[in-house]
Amino acid sequence: MLQVTFPAREYTVENELGEVEFYNTKEQKVWLEHSLISIQKWEAKWHKPYLDPKLKMTEEESNDYIRCMVVKPVDIDESIFAFIPADIMRQINAYISNPMTASTVTVNKKRDRPTGNKRTTAETLYWEMIELGIPYECRTWHLNQLLALIKYCDLKNGGGGKMSRREQAEWQRSKMAAARAKHKKR
Repeated sequence: MLQVTFPAREYTVENELGEVEFYNTKEQKVWLEHSLISIQKWEAKWHKPYLDPKLKMTEEESNDYIRCMVVKPVDIDESIFAFIPADIMRQINAYISNPMTASTVTVNKKRDRPTGNKRTTAETLYWEMIELGIPYECRTWHLNQLLALIKYCDLKNGGGGKMSRREQAEWQRSKMAAARAKHKKR
């Protein structure tokens, strides 16, 4: 969980009628969690798969995801998400990208995600949790921990799949190239 403090600030916004509206926010301490629950909330609103590698979020969508990450306080002033200071955004992005685990799971590229439609959504992750017997409580874990656990469980359950001859040859070539590069040989 990440704790950030949004500073007090004053700002103006022009409304639809062209009138300028003044806003004041007080300093607020907020606890955030990058979890499956956060993704579920965000996808329910925006109808886009959060984990889609091709997804280009707008600033509004990105700020709204941070709003979805809020664990407490419950009675938060929503206007703090309109303009998130750069230093807080850096903290949040570092937290989101942190692996939060010492485990590394190497999976056959062909079976990296066991979903059939290639789109990973909150529902497909819940399905994978059910299929792999992962407790429902894990939905509150940091998302990167949960994804690592899903990959590990899938691998241990034989989901890694057998490599084809072509994949074995490519894997062997890549290992040989890495060894040559390491030892600076042709």
